[in-house]
Amino acid sequence: MITIAKIVLTTDETLTSTYRNVPLLDFLGCAPYDKLPKWVFRLLDTQIPDDNGVLTQAPYGLRKVEAALLRCFPRNEVVVAHPRKIEMFLDKDTEIVGLYEMDPLGLGPVSMMFTNGGQWRNYTSVKFRELIGKINEIREKKKLDFKIVVGGPGAWQLEMRREEREKLKIDHVVIGEVEHVICDLVNKIMEGEAEDTIFVKGWPKVEEIPTIVAPSYKGLVEVMRGCGRGCRFCEPNLRVARFIPIENIEKEIQININAGIDHAWLHSEDIFLYKVEDRKNFYPNADAVIELFEMARKYTKNVNPTHGTASGALAVPGMIEEISRIVEASDTHWIGIQVGMETADPEIIGKLMNNKMKPFSPEEWPWVLLNATYVFNKNYWFPAYTTILGLPGDNDDAEIMTARLIITMEKELEEKLGNRAHFTVTPLAFVPMGVLKGEEFYRVEDMITYGQFLHLYYAWKHMAREIVKGLPKVMKGSPFLIPFYPLARLGVRVVLRQIEKWGKKRGFEVKKLEPLDIRIEVEEHKWTTRPILAEAY
Repeated sequence: MITIAKIVLTTDETLTSTYRNVPLLDFLGCAPYDKLPKWVFRLLDTQIPDDNGVLTQAPYGLRKVEAALLRCFPRNEVVVAHPRKIEMFLDKDTEIVGLYEMDPLGLGPVSMMFTNGGQWRNYTSVKFRELIGKINEIREKKKLDFKIVVGGPGAWQLEMRREEREKLKIDHVVIGEVEHVICDLVNKIMEGEAEDTIFVKGWPKVEEIPTIVAPSYKGLVEVMRGCGRGCRFCEPNLRVARFIPIENIEKEIQININAGIDHAWLHSEDIFLYKVEDRKNFYPNADAVIELFEMARKYTKNVNPTHGTASGALAVPGMIEEISRIVEASDTHWIGIQVGMETADPEIIGKLMNNKMKPFSPEEWPWVLLNATYVFNKNYWFPAYTTILGLPGDNDDAEIMTARLIITMEKELEEKLGNRAHFTVTPLAFVPMGVLKGEEFYRVEDMITYGQFLHLYYAWKHMAREIVKGLPKVMKGSPFLIPFYPLARLGVRVVLRQIEKWGKKRGFEVKKLEPLDIRIEVEEHKWTTRPILAEAY
């Protein structure tokens, strides 16, 4: 039986798509909608099933909001609806329609890179506008007076572009973590006493963060909030670090496993800082991190972290080795992890991210990245690095150094590990966030320099190599991809040629670069769970 809920929660369709369970296709939402054939989106965008309109899995942030609301509202007054079925739950009793959004206007770093600095529409912004339009149409047609409220990591975009939110008839935008204030916040909105933009002060304490009550998309569970490293461009890293108790994490894994989700994605800004005690040098608490993976492994072999740092992995290589043993990592079972490389330049990393390389020094940063990748690969971890074009203080020497580091990593790792050497580097556009909000958005078409061009070119050149040698391994678990392998190989070659042509129009020629003068120096006898000082090398 369908309930007309007082509070209806939902999100746009790019966050409820399974993307045919193909790794990395979650980034399809960042793709330029106007530049790709529409059949690509129709073919790849497969949706999470619903149970009479209710999402059977939902984005993790939405599940947290749901759990927090259930502390002050009965179950029958709160529903998490599939965006394609939202009309089933909207009527005169509905008071709030809440949307959880990651990138509603396409201003995120990945989208800004793929849409030429926002000049084209990304898929997420298209689906967000479709959803808002649908909700507004229902509200006007039925003469309903519920409030449309948008929150989530991308809510800042609607505050930045107020003219857009007014066109979309969005009543309230909520910015910040809400679990500790959501009951008062919702009541104020219902009573008409809330501001148009609600900036939530402070953060919830660990005990104020509820455990989810229903399955999260892809089995994602949060192990910590914030980071503590304090990178100046990164909003999450500026928050106070809080560690979720392992028993709460276990409860959430159990909820997902009981729902048939055979995966545990351990989400954090840096998995190697879970329960860190050394806040000065950021040596990982290896025992706590290992215990976390041991607990998750009791329920599934498919345990993956979302994000981590190269410095954390290299500081305690034995921690990586032990985790690989626990989850039975092998040539047919790799552990994926997203890692911020940002730049190879020690001066910029020291100025904008002076804790990112700790316990090592800024001067060691390129060496740290090379040796950490060796530690990852030797233990069957596949790091997907991101770099940033247009960082404040950027210069061509720094950009060329990043390109040379990619070349160095490719050469050194293949010499040491052969076919076990795997990594990708994805350049992103600088987006002014954190304490750098006053800076300018990076627009690749207008702002690219020669050094940035070489950085972009060599990153994609390595991506092409990785697709040729790495995609067949991925396809073993995704039969749907097999017919697309020849297309993917052709596609990356086309992309490289287009980058070369695009560069020539701007007077940029691809030139051969020399590797950096750094080497892999992780010695076997130093593989230990004890912290390793940089000076030991």
